[in-house]
Amino acid sequence: MKNVLVLGAGMVSRPLVRYLLDLTDVKVTMASRTVEKASSIIDNHSDGIPVSLDVSNDEKLESLIINADVVVSLLPYTYHVKVAKMCISHKKHLVTTSYVSAEMNALDKKANEAGILLLNECGLDPGIDHMSAMKIIHEVEQRNGYIESFHSTTGALPSHEHNTNPFGYKFSWSPRGVLLASRNPAKWLEKGEIISISGENLFEHYRLQDVLDVGTFENYPNRDSVQYKEIYGLNKAKTVYRGTFRMTGWCETLRSISKMGWLDDTIVSDSNLNTYADITAYLLKTKNDDTLYEKTASYLHLPSYSAVMKRLDWLGLFSDITLPKEKDNPLDYLNVLTLKKMFLSQDEKDMIVMHHEFIAVYGDQKEYLTSTLVNYGELHGDSAVARTVACPAAIAVKLILNKTIDQTGVHIPIKPEIYLPILKELETMNISFTETRNPL
Repeated sequence: MKNVLVLGAGMVSRPLVRYLLDLTDVKVTMASRTVEKASSIIDNHSDGIPVSLDVSNDEKLESLIINADVVVSLLPYTYHVKVAKMCISHKKHLVTTSYVSAEMNALDKKANEAGILLLNECGLDPGIDHMSAMKIIHEVEQRNGYIESFHSTTGALPSHEHNTNPFGYKFSWSPRGVLLASRNPAKWLEKGEIISISGENLFEHYRLQDVLDVGTFENYPNRDSVQYKEIYGLNKAKTVYRGTFRMTGWCETLRSISKMGWLDDTIVSDSNLNTYADITAYLLKTKNDDTLYEKTASYLHLPSYSAVMKRLDWLGLFSDITLPKEKDNPLDYLNVLTLKKMFLSQDEKDMIVMHHEFIAVYGDQKEYLTSTLVNYGELHGDSAVARTVACPAAIAVKLILNKTIDQTGVHIPIKPEIYLPILKELETMNISFTETRNPL
């Protein structure tokens, strides 16, 4: 029997664990701070073992890694390097769905020396985005062409029929990650020029984009796109852009939330602040009185009847809702409120939209190519986010166990040896792309 250790029992872990438990000759140990979550996912399967784990307990963590053939870390990204170092010490492969940090990249030599693979960014975004983009890029190169322009955008959204709140967004995982990402600066390459924007101004740089047969979305830049010119081997590209899709109205609303200070995680120690309206007044350095709504509109330079103000009101930022006692800063207060007001319930579906656009050059001819993935969650089942994040990682684990993937060192899934078999199996799970090609 092969042994797989899964660290973490968050909202995307179930499809991965159930996939692995369906394999023959594979035992899965699932370690979580809350062992009940792991037990619920394993659901008494004879090859599943739920274990309680505080990840700060190095001795217990290491003992679990020693007994595994492959480790999957679904922990917060800050723990991945710690886990990776233990995997190197005991020559165990590691799979994560998180971005590669500089500290993780620095482990490449040691991982190679240990003969193990540290495969990161093997989820949705990052993950399937890399694989599907590289498939097209390599196909163009095989036809003696090159990519002149590359745009790639992904959105995790409520399906249209379940888009039933004024934000056009529902959380199928913890909102904190979405809120934190709203503070990220961004840069991309546009017609040969590097464009950089601060996190504070992120939501001022969006455009409306139609995706055929899906809808019209806001598209705003996602982190550092410039690095993908080298990562993807786009040596001749003049445009390299990666973005995020949201329903219309999101960017202006989040820009206002950010400007008010609600994305700040600085501790608020004033004991006289008891409600969400109190925090709004505190952030705006004004009094919580009957004019708070109008004062906020004035601060944001918005008319009081604007859609943004109505969304902020709907969310509860002017309300007498009591602040959660276990939290102590605006970001975490907002996290609790958004999860309560904008949670994707079991009788609702979410939607993944991933859309790549390429301009390929072949001598004196050009071609416009698109590759689009649309995937929906299951009612009373796994969300589209959970499936599209977890399934690539689960398939990768199987391919490592059976030695189909035999790379060593620190990698992301941009090599054909890694991405082709994963994409092929994803197609059997109805996670597939529609491609178009048109001459320019």
